[in-house]
Amino acid sequence: MGEVRTTRPLHGQPQLMAVVALGGATGSMARYLVTRAVPTAADGWPVATLTVNLAGSLVLGLLLEALARRGADRGRRQVLRLLVGTGFCGGLTTYSTLALEIDLLLRHDRAGLALTYGLVSVVAGLVATAVGVGLAVVVRR
Repeated sequence: MGEVRTTRPLHGQPQLMAVVALGGATGSMARYLVTRAVPTAADGWPVATLTVNLAGSLVLGLLLEALARRGADRGRRQVLRLLVGTGFCGGLTTYSTLALEIDLLLRHDRAGLALTYGLVSVVAGLVATAVGVGLAVVVRR
């Protein structure tokens, strides 16, 4: 016979859902504060969104690599991943706003800027994640 599962899945554990919610609320507040501090003109480069998305990519790369190097996804490592990775970084980053801003740039006849912004966001996000992973490797040594 197969293995019998005795624990509830993560999404069915209220205490872990609360951890994700706390992280998400904190990340969303951080994003809000950045967007208030760095406003973007309707047809200009969306600096605030790019900043939070790149910061979130960097933090997520660093966090996940550091946690993976320290052992299995259990206990405190799992809670930290859910709090910071799923919650905080999920609340901080906003790819839906990236899509909205690209649409707004297109509506303001700024197709070149929209394309550049989209490409820079994706490529720089991948680079930021790789830098985060690299930092975790260096710090662990």
